Amino acid sequence: MCGIVGLFIKDPALEPELGRLTAGMLETMTGRGPDSAGFAVYGAGTDGRTKVTLRGTSDDAIRDTVLKIEKAFPDASATLHDTHAVVSIATGDSVRFDHWLTDECEDTEVVGRGNRMEIFKEVGLPADVAARFGLATMRGTHAIGHTRMATESAVTTDGAHPYSTGQDQCLVHNGSLSNHNNLRRELRREGMTFETENDTEVAAGYLTHRMHEGLSLGDALEVGLNDLDGFYTFVVGTENGFGVLRDGIACKPAVMAETDQYVAFGSEYRVLADLPGIGQARIWEPEPATVYFWER
Repeated sequence: MCGIVGLFIKDPALEPELGRLTAGMLETMTGRGPDSAGFAVYGAGTDGRTKVTLRGTSDDAIRDTVLKIEKAFPDASATLHDTHAVVSIATGDSVRFDHWLTDECEDTEVVGRGNRMEIFKEVGLPADVAARFGLATMRGTHAIGHTRMATESAVTTDGAHPYSTGQDQCLVHNGSLSNHNNLRRELRREGMTFETENDTEVAAGYLTHRMHEGLSLGDALEVGLNDLDGFYTFVVGTENGFGVLRDGIACKPAVMAETDQYVAFGSEYRVLADLPGIGQARIWEPEPATVYFWER
């Protein structure tokens, strides 16, 4: 069982509250997933720079990695967040950086990358994970998050969402895919790599692959209704937007709210109850097999 949340800010005046509101939503989902939590925040970006979120085996390990990076890439800068670090590099250095990281820091994992996206995830209660990374202080235009109760696998950070397989794109998922092993093999033959055995990473990779073929994210989600077997609710983050899709049966709970200031998603209504202006919000359940998307 999982809990997923999403918050897309329409009103720039509410951007400083993005992290605080998302942290509250994640904590409310504790009963659906007390084992681990993760979130992606879309904040400020800089032209010509790429943010790479890295995860180390400990806070000391990631600090040592950052020191090595700063020596090898004098133009790089980094912000430490517990076991994670967000490293800003010149976009033109991305390929060299990836090769260097593989050769010099094999125990350091790339969690995500993009112009604006930062991803953090760890084992523990959602409130504790959010506090470790300082989620409440983060600002931006949108965020998605996930809490996990490990019912089919070990409690590990590798099993925590979001999963990112493309620039500024990530996915959280409530449900289960039945054909992810076959899809993973097919996508590997197309040149994609995967870090875990998680079905959500396969779904994220599938969407990225379809978009590389020229589809929009909305079209990729539509096509996925035929290709992704199982029951699921997806919440997707991109550089400029936020999307929601339930499968055709829609057995996993989901509720949305929209005001002039924001669009919000939660696995249960109580996630939305403390949002500003919720009393005046339009509240509804997303329809089965229907793509919802908002962009700024």
